[in-house]
Amino acid sequence: MEGSIMADLRASGLGGVPKGATADRPSSPSIGDVFYNGTLGYQEVYSPFGWFPLNPIVSAAPTSVVGTNVGTSRAYNNGAVSVAFTPNTAGGVPTSFNVTASTGQTGSGSSSPIVLTGIASTATPTFTVTATNNYGTSSASSASSAVTVTTVPQAPSVSATAGVAQATITITPGANGGSSVTQYTIVSNPATTTQTTSNTSYVFTGLTNGTSYTFTATATNANGTSSASSASNSVTPADVIAIEYLVVAGGGGGGSQHGGGGGAGGLLTSTNTLVPGTQYTISVGSPGAGGTNGSNGTSGLNSSITGTGISISATGGGWGAGWAGASYANYTAGSGGSGGGCSLIGTTAAQGISGQGNNGGTNAGGSGPNLNGGSGSWPNGGAGGGGAGQAGGNVDQSIYRGGNGGNGSYNSLTNIAQAGQLSGGNYYLAGGGGGGAHSGNPARYQGVGGIGGGGNGRTGDPNHDGPGDNGTTNTGGGGGGGGAQGYSGGNGGSGVVIIKSASTAESTTGFPVVTTSGGFNIYKFNNTGSITF
Repeated sequence: MEGSIMADLRASGLGGVPKGATADRPSSPSIGDVFYNGTLGYQEVYSPFGWFPLNPIVSAAPTSVVGTNVGTSRAYNNGAVSVAFTPNTAGGVPTSFNVTASTGQTGSGSSSPIVLTGIASTATPTFTVTATNNYGTSSASSASSAVTVTTVPQAPSVSATAGVAQATITITPGANGGSSVTQYTIVSNPATTTQTTSNTSYVFTGLTNGTSYTFTATATNANGTSSASSASNSVTPADVIAIEYLVVAGGGGGGSQHGGGGGAGGLLTSTNTLVPGTQYTISVGSPGAGGTNGSNGTSGLNSSITGTGISISATGGGWGAGWAGASYANYTAGSGGSGGGCSLIGTTAAQGISGQGNNGGTNAGGSGPNLNGGSGSWPNGGAGGGGAGQAGGNVDQSIYRGGNGGNGSYNSLTNIAQAGQLSGGNYYLAGGGGGGAHSGNPARYQGVGGIGGGGNGRTGDPNHDGPGDNGTTNTGGGGGGGGAQGYSGGNGGSGVVIIKSASTAESTTGFPVVTTSGGFNIYKFNNTGSITF
């Protein structure tokens, strides 16, 4: 048309190939079309990726590499990333592309994007891409930005404790796969209902008392659901709550002025059952006080578990006898869970309560002035208080020593809860207090507190004189006897109550220390409180 401007599409002299400037390329080319580009100075061929040089040259490195996380339904630690890129038209026509992750995974394909799999959950790899044709492989592209890989969660683990027609399920989460867990799904075997929760502790209801159950759980996040956990331990719901208990009363106070050691608090341990939904009162006995100015100590207070269908009470430890000031009157040590130690010659050892503790020791014989104008002799020391596992020691006149406190005892609950005093690999409770000793020449020796929290006695020896040692807190240990004139006896140790059950308490007061062992819950009350299952 006259006056119009037309592109020069005349044959280039190269076999009829069209020619012209870059802008003169055909507007709707077909794959395989050839064009001689006068602007660039070489022939081009139209490929699926656009116009590329026809010369026999290696492809150029791709550009604009971007990775995108593919998390949906990806199994834990088998993440996937889709890597997109732009082929570079500055080189030869590529026939394939290779993607490499900084975490080591590789993949290939004939076009963008290419998906890499097998990447660990929460990994943050970067990616590079090369292009390959018949003449070789390009250099690597610039690395992409890092991509956070996410998957479904790792399978959790599960434990269970029985209740009444229910079980408390404790879920220990696995890794979340890089995305927060929103739900746990719990299945019982034998099957009842499938129940869901967002918490890691859940009460699974609708069970049949007397039937044994195990449980499995899965975790779900935005990407999907994990594989199922291994089966939990087997539990059997019941219409009562079985418990094992340990009740230790407060220890008795030691006598003053080379007085007897305080008796350990009574110790009771056995099994019983509680009624679900009922509050049970836990009383933890206070310690007895040590005597002063030659007086006796005081007895410890009882510890107990009381409520519907149960009344368990351990008796406080007996007091240790004091020197009694200027009266020199004979005193019998106080009885209790374990008897306190005697002080003066001619007194009778206090009796412990059967099944709770042992007798205190005695002060038997010895030489010295007659202080009452009648039969009697100088008391070289106080006897030891009885312990839960052993009677208190007598005064040893041969070396002028106060009696040792009787050792306490240990069982599965003291060991599980790690309460009391460790000896030979076991934790002891309720040791008796050691007796004090008078001053004199030759030297006198104080009695040693019994293993299980008993306080040591003291002696008039200048290096060891002073008030008797206190029993250890929350062991029921007896207080030690005081040293020479003017020194008080030691206070007893407070009591403790421990309850063990396969069931989980619905509520408690008094701030018990809660631990778990072998699928059981253990509640250690150091103070008075309550418990409801």
